[in-house]
Amino acid sequence: MESLWQAIQSLPLKNKEWLSSKLIEDIRDEKALEYISKEEVLEGIRKGLMDVQEARKSGKQLKTLQEVIDELC
Repeated sequence: MESLWQAIQSLPLKNKEWLSSKLIEDIRDEKALEYISKEEVLEGIRKGLMDVQEARKSGKQLKTLQEVIDELC
């Protein structure tokens, strides 16, 4: 890591700015993948319940829990 840091320090300012913007972008992307907000979870549950309610009204057959689990494996 020390040699990497030394290499970065030797870069021209323009390259350092480019590198820092890429690192910040990468960090934001990783954080977005790691974090699901409470509102997003609740919205997903709400949508799922609405889908079930609509399927019951229309008589549409939904997947069983086992079928969903099998798809995830």
